[in-house]
Amino acid sequence: MDPDDKPATAALALEPIGVVRSPFTDRAAAPRQPRAGEGVEATIELFDGKGYDRALFDLEGWDYLWVLFWFHRNAGWRPQVLPPRSDKRRGVFSTRSPHRPNPLGISVVKLISVRKLTVRVAGCDMLDGTPVLDLKPYVPWSDAIPNARTGWLAPPEYVGDVEDDGRPVDPKAATVVTFDPLAREQLDWLRDHGAPEVEEGITRALALGTKAHPYRRIQRDGDALKLAVKAWRARFREAPEGCAVLSIKSGYRAEALAAEDPSLDLHRAFVAQWGAEFLR
Repeated sequence: MDPDDKPATAALALEPIGVVRSPFTDRAAAPRQPRAGEGVEATIELFDGKGYDRALFDLEGWDYLWVLFWFHRNAGWRPQVLPPRSDKRRGVFSTRSPHRPNPLGISVVKLISVRKLTVRVAGCDMLDGTPVLDLKPYVPWSDAIPNARTGWLAPPEYVGDVEDDGRPVDPKAATVVTFDPLAREQLDWLRDHGAPEVEEGITRALALGTKAHPYRRIQRDGDALKLAVKAWRARFREAPEGCAVLSIKSGYRAEALAAEDPSLDLHRAFVAQWGAEFLR
């Protein structure tokens, strides 16, 4: 054996080359795939003093990039997981779940620009602060296999349509999310008071599926279900054509809102507007 060869079981050392700066700070609110985050812009900021500025030469000629990253907010792993699109547990290696023996992630993002050590991208599904391990160009004639089977996501005989940009249509349509009058009025109130992200977070989360799931912060709530989106709660019901959001609640209890904390002013105003029954 060559003394320079290391056994396959030897530990590997990885050093991040930079970090992601994205609008997603909450794991439950982040898209589950880059396509679900289409249009969401982010930056990849590479570390200075490493020669990475020269390593970025010629990158701007590519439309898309592979980003290899580390799921830094995950602890431990699970042999079987419950993906948002599945009604039963699947082996983790047949999923894109972050709960892996080595928490490596890979995403295709659209390249917008390269300036010094900052790479601007769109279609981000990564959390803010995610450590980036590598960047590679996406090569269509090598990386794209449109007619490949998709395992449990679609039956083998499935033949999908093609989008205008040439990509196959997602075999599972997004869940249609509607809002009952009360929920609509509450969300309009929140938007008018500077919190449009509540509705955006609810729609994004429920579009992926409506089944109760602890990681996705969906749980049973009497004869309905409840979704947690940061400090807000959305009560909803499943329907054959999708789901209907019934109402919005503050995620705080009365004793928490009694504290003199300016960051809770919006929640206090919300409860004053809609009543104490819309507290957690």
